[in-house]
Amino acid sequence: MSDLYDTDILLWSEQQSELLRGVASGETVNDQIDWQNIVEEVEDVGRNALRACRAQLLQALLHDLKAEAWSLSRDVPQWRSEARVARINAANAYAPSMRQKIDLADIYAKARRALPESTDGHRRCRCRRCAVTLDDLLGDGP
Repeated sequence: MSDLYDTDILLWSEQQSELLRGVASGETVNDQIDWQNIVEEVEDVGRNALRACRAQLLQALLHDLKAEAWSLSRDVPQWRSEARVARINAANAYAPSMRQKIDLADIYAKARRALPESTDGHRRCRCRRCAVTLDDLLGDGP
């Protein structure tokens, strides 16, 4: 079964989900279930959701920082729009148990590092601390 997991994850997942539905309805198919890989996949679901939320928060902060740093740029409306989309995506990926695993200061530092050195001939901002909270980012703000 692990060979199929390594060679055709789609077929593996279809077979395993069918077997699990059988177990749920009372069938005895326990010896055919690839428990080790199923457990790993279930763990990955949570990790991937957390990773997706963090990535969207990073994008939101990055675009907000660009709009703040170069407030006179013609690109500000686009950056603000992209920040809003990223906040919406972060809120969609967010689950309450993620709060303790999201280090906003770290994500903010990464967003600062990702900023270009200059835009429109102006140097980037020197903002050192994040001025927003996780709730601000996940809410219906600007």
